[in-house]
Amino acid sequence: MRLLLIAMLAVAAPAWAAAAGADGACALAPTAGLPRAEAYRQARDLAAVGRRMFFDPVLSASGAMACASCHSPAHAYGPPDGRAVQLGGSDMRKPGLRAVPTLTYKQATPQFTEHFHNSDDDGDESVDGGPTGGLGWDGRVDRGCDQALIPLLSPFEMANADRAALDAVIAARYGADLRAALGEAMPQGPLAALAAGARAIETFEQEPEFYPYDSKYDAFLAGKASLTPQEARGLVLFEDPAKGNCSHCHISQRGGDGTPPQFTDYGMIALGAPRNRALPANADPTFYDLGLCGPERTDFRDRPAYCGLFKTPTLRNVATRQVFFHNGVFRTLKEVMDFYARRDTNPELFYPRGADGKVLKYDDLPPQYHDNVNVEPPFDRHPGDPPALTDAEIDDIIAFLKTLTDGYRLR
Repeated sequence: MRLLLIAMLAVAAPAWAAAAGADGACALAPTAGLPRAEAYRQARDLAAVGRRMFFDPVLSASGAMACASCHSPAHAYGPPDGRAVQLGGSDMRKPGLRAVPTLTYKQATPQFTEHFHNSDDDGDESVDGGPTGGLGWDGRVDRGCDQALIPLLSPFEMANADRAALDAVIAARYGADLRAALGEAMPQGPLAALAAGARAIETFEQEPEFYPYDSKYDAFLAGKASLTPQEARGLVLFEDPAKGNCSHCHISQRGGDGTPPQFTDYGMIALGAPRNRALPANADPTFYDLGLCGPERTDFRDRPAYCGLFKTPTLRNVATRQVFFHNGVFRTLKEVMDFYARRDTNPELFYPRGADGKVLKYDDLPPQYHDNVNVEPPFDRHPGDPPALTDAEIDDIIAFLKTLTDGYRLR
């Protein structure tokens, strides 16, 4: 299966222009019709170059930051520490705007679409699911090769001056290896090394180590492991639409074709996460991270219905994380689950009060966008109602979430 996937990666790409970034970061010469053995060799060699690039701090302006600095393989290719945002830039002192997402389980992410219609066997194709797909918190790119350029060129991440400067570094360090891996598929012309290097990183990130499907829950679905009573109760609560309702967005069942669950529907949603006042960007009271409508994504800035929406992340390996939500406002799964259960019954636990004593609910979103915030269960409660989940039920769900951590060994 691994051979087939890698071969498909090598032969499926059309002939984009040999440029990079907005002009085609995924550019390679045509490979259609390449013999399978050659396609496998090409993808294998390209992935090997991409692996070295992924761990290479010389690809940053500071010389101190690699892709792996924020996407640690020891932490499910997510952040290695409890910082809400990571530090980068040419001096390694510039803070980012958002928490670092995992790079695992991205191989099946659909391209971004503004109007998603579910064509699965049990889906209603007449229902518009709204913005769905794409990579990153705001889904603004569709390919791993385009995504790779975002941190490489971001002023608060790897901070390369521009595409030409980055191209020169890649050409000097990896040009010969990229040409050897790609042969006639090597791009030509300006920014050729940048285009090939971006594809190398993408190919590495499609290696099976990024989607091993070897958690306890995968073993349970395969009939090779049993859940403990607490884990089993947690799964029931996770899927119960009147309780956790987590599986509404974090799909927990196999697909109609038997594929393992990804624990995300790839959709965009506004949850009303509290403002993280520890973020340097939030020292400016007029600054708001509005997700799909800016500041990082620009094509939907004039779409108020999309403001405050962020991508639903996979919950695979979620128990390995130390920060949660796009702004890293929560530090434990218990805090996250408390927010889900009590956001609307006890908002004073999460939001500040104004001068008049009233709770400033959804304080990280301008008031004109408050109607965008999700109010489906468990967010359908009101002050005075009992929370959707008790403390014991929250503990049960967390026990289940821990079964989603990769690396489970059958006893």
